[in-house]
Amino acid sequence: MTPITTQDYSIQFNSDCYSALSNYIQNNTFSNIFILVDSNTSDLCLPKLLAQLNTELTIEVIEIEAGEQHKTIETCLGVWQTLSELGADRKSLMLNLGGGVVTDLGGFVACTYQRGIKFINIPTTLLSMVDASIGGKNGVDLGAIKNQIGIIKTPNMVLVDTDYLSTLSSREMRSGLAEMLKHGLIHNELYYSKLSRLSNLTLEDLDQLIYDSILIKKDIVEQDPTEQNLRKSLNFGHTLGHAIESFYLNHKSKALLHGEAIAIGMILETYLSNKLLDFPEDKMQLIKENTIKVYGKIDIPEADYLPIIELMKFDKKNIKGNINFVLLNSIGDPKINQTTTNDLIIKSFKFYSN
Repeated sequence: MTPITTQDYSIQFNSDCYSALSNYIQNNTFSNIFILVDSNTSDLCLPKLLAQLNTELTIEVIEIEAGEQHKTIETCLGVWQTLSELGADRKSLMLNLGGGVVTDLGGFVACTYQRGIKFINIPTTLLSMVDASIGGKNGVDLGAIKNQIGIIKTPNMVLVDTDYLSTLSSREMRSGLAEMLKHGLIHNELYYSKLSRLSNLTLEDLDQLIYDSILIKKDIVEQDPTEQNLRKSLNFGHTLGHAIESFYLNHKSKALLHGEAIAIGMILETYLSNKLLDFPEDKMQLIKENTIKVYGKIDIPEADYLPIIELMKFDKKNIKGNINFVLLNSIGDPKINQTTTNDLIIKSFKFYSN
């Protein structure tokens, strides 16, 4: 696949990834290389990367615990301390090998260690390939509140090797698909329709859909890198989705993957779009049907509605205490900075549950 070039870095694909990485290392004067992994990618993905690294530089591996619950400042402190103890300096290179937790946290660590060292993201999940590793958002959670601490700074390169997807469960693959579905809903109805016909897709189709999804996000981010206007559209489904994810994060029996929560959020926010912006009723029902077909339906008791709504006050899109949503005029036509009432949000939960 042809590399995707952004204003600041390139995104390399599959067989071209490792030659591009070798050239990048050879053309710079790095002192050493640090690879950040989690307890999953250490076993499943690191051996392949190490076999492809063609360098005489010292390579050190730093491992963190897997899972959103470890995306914290405390984990960063451990990584910063390890970097210091192993002699990392401003000429070190950091490779973040993992899903969104690793690329978000690793990018944040790299941006702040000695005021910034170069880093490359190597996403290993579908979610991180099409979302987390692209666009320069780096950061960690603050308690149960997602991504409250962070910085926007792009990586020096992104390597997308879809072979790593073979290490994922079907649940993890579905989680990543949610962000791709979102890209279709906010940008391109034809793309959304292709994704909705999952049973007809081949692996080659998936590679192309991943490529197209990255192009959609790249186009949006380049027009609004600091998320003042258009880039906010990428948060469709996330205002309620993040609150749902945060609320159930510490409920082991109900803990949701990011994409699972966003899938629910997209149904809820499509309902709000119908009520506030006259989004077509038939398409609202189709989106609900398509989404539940892939993700099933979880039980959200009415007692959980208000605590989830309360968590939305921490959403980063909020202005002067107003909870701001991204809603849809139609598929491919998002509208940012929309507000609503708690009563209508509660009705959206009931629409999902019925």
